[in-house]
Amino acid sequence: SNPLERLNKEIKKRTRVATLFPNEDSLLRLVSAILSEISDEWETGKIYLGMKEIG
Repeated sequence: SNPLERLNKEIKKRTRVATLFPNEDSLLRLVSAILSEISDEWETGKIYLGMKEIG
């Protein structure tokens, strides 16, 4: 489904930036923060579009 694909893409994009995690807990904290942010965007309807999405 499209929302699930977007979620997976967002997690992959952000975890690529920090490719080395000292332990599993640090990775879990990052993914939890990403999920929380996406959840807030869905609940409030505030989804920000970049130039790629606009153009």
